[in-house]
Amino acid sequence: MKAAQITQPGAMRVTAVAEPSAGPDDVLIRVRAAGICGTDLHILKGEYMATYPLVPGHEFSGEVVGVGRNVAHFKVGDRVTADPNIPCNRCTYCQRNEPNQCRDLRAVGVTRDGAFAEIVAVPEGNVFAIGDMDYAAAALIEPLACVVWGLKQVEVQPGDTALVLGAGPMGCLVAQGLKSAGASRVVVTDVVAWRLALAERLGASATVLADDGQDARLKALAPDGFDIVTDATGIPVVLGSAFAYVRPRGKVWVFGVTPVGTLVPFPAYEVFRRDLKIIGSFAVNRTFPQSIALIQSGAVQVEPLISHRLALDEFVRGMELAENDPRRIKVQFTL
Repeated sequence: MKAAQITQPGAMRVTAVAEPSAGPDDVLIRVRAAGICGTDLHILKGEYMATYPLVPGHEFSGEVVGVGRNVAHFKVGDRVTADPNIPCNRCTYCQRNEPNQCRDLRAVGVTRDGAFAEIVAVPEGNVFAIGDMDYAAAALIEPLACVVWGLKQVEVQPGDTALVLGAGPMGCLVAQGLKSAGASRVVVTDVVAWRLALAERLGASATVLADDGQDARLKALAPDGFDIVTDATGIPVVLGSAFAYVRPRGKVWVFGVTPVGTLVPFPAYEVFRRDLKIIGSFAVNRTFPQSIALIQSGAVQVEPLISHRLALDEFVRGMELAENDPRRIKVQFTL
């Protein structure tokens, strides 16, 4: 079958690989839509916990084309998506219901071949029905599930005010998620004006262009600071700036993925003096059902985030677009 492959950091191609076979507990999914995530770009650069050579792709949806002999809840023809994270279910963290911190965590598209291919194999326990949801929308269930896990960590309170740094695809999902969780006002910043316009279209209460006047405009919107400040960029200097905008007893949510080993200076005295909380959230943690419900209900809109739809043969171009094109938001492959 046809698949896109990263052979080693910096090297990628479209090639022919063997079709996966279904183990006794596996579901084979014919991929219909698969999105490029920032993690895929980190994998290409050798900045993430990947195994090479690798067929990447962990945001996807498709149709069941085969099942293992033990599979009980899915059949050929079902429309599905899948949680790419495969915990061991044996270690201390899994036993404490913290599978995203599993000591032997594996992941489709990261440590085993993923969805930038015609067919992908996934354990049945990771598969979720999507009903009649559009395949392109369903390929955004996984990134939204990451947001939902973060919202659970942050414990948004009714009436909270929030600031989201970054209006990329994840920033726009975070902003919508904060509002759906009860935030009364969500402000979004970015260096790109048209992305801010999209954030407003998707429900942001206000937007602020990240330029020399940003601090004054944010101060006018929240004189005492915001209850929650989220970095959705993964840019160290942006994350470091979050502490200037959070109110006393507020929360700084570290959501964007910085390169492994990055150190970000923070005002330790201010964290102490103002009772600040720094909260991280990694991947998903049994949050696919909530993500599906948010999209199906219309509480979160995902299709406006898809800026490019390409054939898998254009894998190299798609990765280059996702890295460099100033007009890209979410790049997806349609199979």
